[in-house]
Amino acid sequence: MRLVSARSKSVRSLFAAFVATATLCAIGSAQAQDRSWMDPTLLAAAKKEGKLTFYTSINEAEGLPILKVFEDATGVKVEYVRNSDSGLLSRIMVENRAGKQGWDVIQTTAVNKMPQELLAVYEPSEAKHIDAGAKDPAKKWFGVYANYNTPAYNTSRVKAADLPKTYEELATKKEWAGKIAIDYSDNEWVAAMYKHYGEAKGAQIVKDIVKNLKPAIAKGHLALARSVGAGEYDVSLNNYLNLSLNVKLSGGPIDFWVMDPVAVFYGQIGINAKAPSPNAARLLSNFMLSKEGQSALTIKGRIPTRTDVESNPPGILKALAGHKIVPVTLSPADENKWQKVFKEQFDVR
Repeated sequence: MRLVSARSKSVRSLFAAFVATATLCAIGSAQAQDRSWMDPTLLAAAKKEGKLTFYTSINEAEGLPILKVFEDATGVKVEYVRNSDSGLLSRIMVENRAGKQGWDVIQTTAVNKMPQELLAVYEPSEAKHIDAGAKDPAKKWFGVYANYNTPAYNTSRVKAADLPKTYEELATKKEWAGKIAIDYSDNEWVAAMYKHYGEAKGAQIVKDIVKNLKPAIAKGHLALARSVGAGEYDVSLNNYLNLSLNVKLSGGPIDFWVMDPVAVFYGQIGINAKAPSPNAARLLSNFMLSKEGQSALTIKGRIPTRTDVESNPPGILKALAGHKIVPVTLSPADENKWQKVFKEQFDVR
């Protein structure tokens, strides 16, 4: 597997030991799985292409072990290009203007925001097993993991018995003032609050939270989860649940709790309409939606979109059951609108 990233060789080497260990675990799990995703005709065509280029926002520690399972199973090599959602989309647009097709598959939370003519129409056979909300009606992207939004807290600094049950109650906890933080880009959370409560009440609750709790503005959801786990903040007003789990699985004193509404959007996968290796791209997409692929994806806490794959740690979906789940898939225009609302409410300059 070839790793292409702006990160230094020393950083990549730090991942090597983890990748080797985690890959062995993933392969062991894979051997017990039914490989219904591996269509013989598609596999033969993919083998002739020999390789593919995968653009992704998933960090190397999570992504490399999963792709190693795919490489070992198929013999198809994967060039791994990691960047932020915006960085990948910018790169694709630059390449497209230059007439270059540098990617075969993209996996980010922003595939739906790409110019849709750049994406191939393809429905992987394994897509029939994923959540209905994780499927693009136009069949240009499918959700490989779910980003549920929930608050989280440092279990060494906050007692579970003191956690509020509603956002209205949360807004009254003035003792948390200055000890709570939220990521600067959480427009999905604001959109879900307004949708759930209605615009007037939702706006007032958010305003009360800002006034009484004075949340710090963090940059980076994983950094925020790590900050709560390290005790820099007692509470994250909102964060991606899988990242709070990521820190918890690494031994950090952090846990989540659920209040309505729970915003959810998806880490999406899409195929280049002009993919240099279209068959390998289809095969990888099918793998990422398969029971085998999604089981490997849970190693670091990602939440599967398949109902037949258990979360890690177990019981996450059961904890969310009975709560108001609000799917939020924003167009570029909607994202700009809700990011403006977020900045106004939180006085982000």
